[in-house]
Amino acid sequence: RAIGLIRALLGPTLHDRMLSLQLLGTGGVALLLLMANLLEMPALTDVALVLALLAAVAAAAATRREASDG
Repeated sequence: RAIGLIRALLGPTLHDRMLSLQLLGTGGVALLLLMANLLEMPALTDVALVLALLAAVAAAAATRREASDG
């Protein structure tokens, strides 16, 4: 996780940063889903789904930005 955070902050290209943020987001979604099951809190499942949707939107926005710049 620390390497992914370093790559997100210092990545030389937008692709490196986006990939590391996707990695961190996936880990966060997995952690939230595990916590939702262990703590029996269905609201955490909703939060995890929203986080996954936001990650997909961010990836699409970064891709669109890259396409318009190039």
